Amino acid sequence: MLLNVHSYYSLRYGTLSLDQIIEGMLLCGYDTAVLTDINNSSATLDFIKKCRAAGLNGLAGMEFRKGDQLLFIGIAKNASGFQELNELMTKVNRMESKLPLAAPEFDHVYIVYPYGAINVKGLRDNEFIGIRPSDLNKIALEPAANQDRYVILQTVSFRKNDYKLHTQLRAISHNLLISQLGADQVGRQDEVFLTKVQLLNAYKQFPALISNTNKLLGQCSFDFDFKKIKNKETFTGNRYDDKQLLYKYAVDGLSRRYEAKDKAAHERVLKELEIIDNLNFSSYFLITDDICRYARSRDFHYVGRGSGANSIVAYCLGITDVCPIELNLYFERFLNPKRQSPPDFDVDFSWNERDEMYDYIFRRYQSGHTGLMGAMSTFRDRSIIRELGKVYGLPKGEIDRMVNEPENMLNKNEVTNMILSVYDQMVDFPNQRTIHASGVLISEKPLTCYSALDYPPKGLPTMQFDMYVAEDIGFEKFDILSQRGIGHIKDCREIIKLNRGEVVDTTNPRRFFKDSKIADQLRSANTIGCFYIESPAMRQLISKLDCDNYLTLVAASSIIRPGVASSGMMKTYIERHKNPENVQYLHPAFKQELEDTYGVMVYQEDVMKIGHRFGGLDLADADVLRRMMSGKYRNKNHMLEIEDKFFSHCKKQGYPEEISREVWRQMESFAGYSFNKAHSASFAVESYQSLFLKTYYPIEFMVAVLNNYGGFYNRMVYVNEAKRGGAEIQLPCVNESMLRTSIQGKRVYLGFDCILNLEGKLAERIPSERMLHGAYTSLENFTLRTGAPLEQLIILIRSGALRFTSIGKKELLWEAHLLMSDKQKKDPGNLLFENMMAKPVLPKLETHFLEDLYDEIQLLGFCVTGSLFDIAKSDYRGDITAGDLKSSEGRLVRIVGNLVTYKNVPTKNGSMMKFGTFIDVAGDFFDTVHFAPTLKKYPLYSAGLYLIEGKVVLDFGCPAIEVFKCGRMPMQSDPRSV
Repeated sequence: MLLNVHSYYSLRYGTLSLDQIIEGMLLCGYDTAVLTDINNSSATLDFIKKCRAAGLNGLAGMEFRKGDQLLFIGIAKNASGFQELNELMTKVNRMESKLPLAAPEFDHVYIVYPYGAINVKGLRDNEFIGIRPSDLNKIALEPAANQDRYVILQTVSFRKNDYKLHTQLRAISHNLLISQLGADQVGRQDEVFLTKVQLLNAYKQFPALISNTNKLLGQCSFDFDFKKIKNKETFTGNRYDDKQLLYKYAVDGLSRRYEAKDKAAHERVLKELEIIDNLNFSSYFLITDDICRYARSRDFHYVGRGSGANSIVAYCLGITDVCPIELNLYFERFLNPKRQSPPDFDVDFSWNERDEMYDYIFRRYQSGHTGLMGAMSTFRDRSIIRELGKVYGLPKGEIDRMVNEPENMLNKNEVTNMILSVYDQMVDFPNQRTIHASGVLISEKPLTCYSALDYPPKGLPTMQFDMYVAEDIGFEKFDILSQRGIGHIKDCREIIKLNRGEVVDTTNPRRFFKDSKIADQLRSANTIGCFYIESPAMRQLISKLDCDNYLTLVAASSIIRPGVASSGMMKTYIERHKNPENVQYLHPAFKQELEDTYGVMVYQEDVMKIGHRFGGLDLADADVLRRMMSGKYRNKNHMLEIEDKFFSHCKKQGYPEEISREVWRQMESFAGYSFNKAHSASFAVESYQSLFLKTYYPIEFMVAVLNNYGGFYNRMVYVNEAKRGGAEIQLPCVNESMLRTSIQGKRVYLGFDCILNLEGKLAERIPSERMLHGAYTSLENFTLRTGAPLEQLIILIRSGALRFTSIGKKELLWEAHLLMSDKQKKDPGNLLFENMMAKPVLPKLETHFLEDLYDEIQLLGFCVTGSLFDIAKSDYRGDITAGDLKSSEGRLVRIVGNLVTYKNVPTKNGSMMKFGTFIDVAGDFFDTVHFAPTLKKYPLYSAGLYLIEGKVVLDFGCPAIEVFKCGRMPMQSDPRSV
């Protein structure tokens, strides 16, 4: 009887989760309901699946609205009708058009109009008018024949106690104060569950409406196979040809990757191909291979990773660069006969090439069958308080106080108490549909069979549901990701070719693993700019492990993840790595399964192994543990069942309870997203490619990092690193620089994109005009040819970009003002010839080197021709340098450092400590530890020079300063401000 039910996926309107709707149906005696969320079908398939599990009949529909005006409700007779509804909404979203006031013709959809929206005589056979309980008095006096076209319309949008929450959501949606909401902008207060008995009793005087409604629902069904794989079924058009093509590609790759006598590799390829064919995954491999082949044809560097890197077939195809035999990666982790959900590949591309890859995929695969994965952003934490604060008209200061100082007594008033009272209700409420970071779906059937499609700003069709729903209904996404590290590698190769004339190849990176120079570079943690291994925490870990080889780096890539780190097992791993002869295993199963990692669970597979071997879990439950760790599982009840199984088995085996608890604690901590081994190996491969380039081509590599807009650090750090590599850093110059940073031998010219507040079009025009018509000859010549306005000229002069004139900045500024003033008196369009006016003779204007440094800080963000140390009032630089810390354990030291970055870390008692990273006067890095009591007295809060006093401590040989005191160094004033 429920034709019009809204979940909270009717964004900022409904308040009911799908589980609450099902609970309401069961409590109120309904066996059938139509989910008709407003202008979307995000939750439809999820709703139907949940209804089936509860023994209920869930049906598909959609409510179509123009703003706040209800136009009509569509109810799908079957799956084809659901597709029709999705296609209508998709067309509107694609064309950015308005919904029609009356429904178009449908073949498999019933339409229900609100009472008064349309004349009963104009209805088609599939169209009805919905009568609310409040409309019954109006229809009582109408001709009885009208009732043949009427059905019951009891809308359900919220629970009785949630009406205030509904109005708050509507105010947020309209960006209005609660008091400004009009009656037509909120739902009716009776949009709640009535029991079936109450509803039938309300319509007992109108039996035709009851009969019509039952008849309508009786003719609707939704037959959907949730288990069948929905991805594109074949690549070539039939399974046999897919099998043959994949075999050919794999065998071709086998001969490239391995020696002909490698029997183990050959046997594994054949074994994998058999499993792939039996499970009908050939097309998935071939589509991924096709994407990678296109990337190679365009000379796009990419990295294949994810669980797919467990596959030797993927390695032979060139999807990944990880050898699964070398790392003992088992294919069954990726694909096995018992696996219920499809596998996945993650392929990373450069941040500035991913759009072309999307363009290829959407052109290559059938239109309407390819789309981006959707995602759902939710109300969380601060956003709830800020949104509610706005709709109640609270000043920004009061909202900030509620967010930042929740315990402040000034927060205790009627409005803030009300806001906080609904806080828990709104947590995790869907707020808006958005795009998954990387997922692409390639479907056998049109995507509108599964949901309507949104068209966000980039214009690519996007599913209205998220990755969890996609997996539940049988989809597996292709992850097409972007990262800047790949741009570093590709651009560096091109820069080397231009600067040195050398062609550098970074493919087949296994050759880098045995390079002694790269090993030295890695061991010294000289990894700034290198993908995934440049952060302070990662550099410290590399130092603590004395990491100088691929396998240790693979482990480090996973150890650094929150799962291992938060469990305390990072420290244990380092201890055991340094003293492997002293390893004591918790249980023989740990020695048997985890001897390579000293009995420490480092990878997701390790947890699966221990859960199976020690905890008696079957492989399916072990896989649930793995999926929980990667954030891809959402059934909490299932996890509780697994926990019970685990401890029951441990008890039967007679394990000491403290050991069982410790093993479970370690496994549970991996919910912090540890990596699978293949993923870590893929990251380590890319790290080695970066390391190779940094080791042998340090200047070119740092230019590439700058031109891809860095990584973990800001531009100043990478410029400093280029200097350490031997570069001669030059300020931007209109006669030498390009838009981005460029290199001439060892001279590195910062690009115009480094200059803050320089207009983008002018930054592009300066080098393009110079390349067309030659070098600029004077300030006037530059101005005439580029059309730079006065304010932009001032920026360029102060940044030193016009120093080719050999005229001082102050003189150039005078000339620029006079030049632009003279131009304004003339026809601005007649500037074919340089002005021949006599230039003023100026007295020699005094200048100071500090003025240039302050200009650089203001216009570039950091010092280039000097350093921040040159501006300090004191020439004191401490009694030690970063290079001497390792040999000074326990010593009380003073050192001056330029703050690079810091990390906030909450302590167990709720206070805050920090880890800092600084550069000393020589340009070398050092790290600091600021415990909460010290931090409170001596805060570390913004960039600048700090004088630091503390004790040198070594943690597994890695030095840091435990800070006792620190403070900002006073700086000399800009002479121009005195």
